[in-house]
Amino acid sequence: MVFRFNVEKTIQAIAAFLHFHGSTEMSYLRLLKLLYLADRESLKEIGRPITGDRVAAMKHGPVLSGVYDLIKGEHTAWPLWSQFFRSKGYRVEMVQDPGNGRLSKYEIGKIRELTERYAEQNEWDLVEIVHRLEEWRRNDPGDSSKPISLDHILEAVGRAADREAILQDARDQAAFERLFAEEAG
Repeated sequence: MVFRFNVEKTIQAIAAFLHFHGSTEMSYLRLLKLLYLADRESLKEIGRPITGDRVAAMKHGPVLSGVYDLIKGEHTAWPLWSQFFRSKGYRVEMVQDPGNGRLSKYEIGKIRELTERYAEQNEWDLVEIVHRLEEWRRNDPGDSSKPISLDHILEAVGRAADREAILQDARDQAAFERLFAEEAG
């Protein structure tokens, strides 16, 4: 993806999913599917994802690579992640609430909407749902993994014609964040 993986926002999005789910833990398979669906729908509706993470097609559907690495303890931002979450077998447990100050009203609403929409589906139902997505079928990796390009996702959600505007928005956002970081530092 051309977007910057925003770990802080992702941590807050995961906490919001848990909050709306009414629990402090969730299977990481379910969480990964819900996060991908949130990014996908956000990209469709407002032209940018919530997390900005790279997407890979894996056996059980699309996966946000950085989030998966955080869960496994293999990401450079794991020390930040571990302040708020821990892995318990195949589950993610929130140990401290990170709040939601980095999330917009739209993003909080999208997370609530998806939590409610898929409340009755278990993680394997969600796997079946994401297996029907065009971008996953187009990149079905079998037992391996394969990157899913932004172009494939934009085509699947009907935003291919907006590709250049979306890419420019991502570049502008990255430049703004660099400028802000330089001024703060």
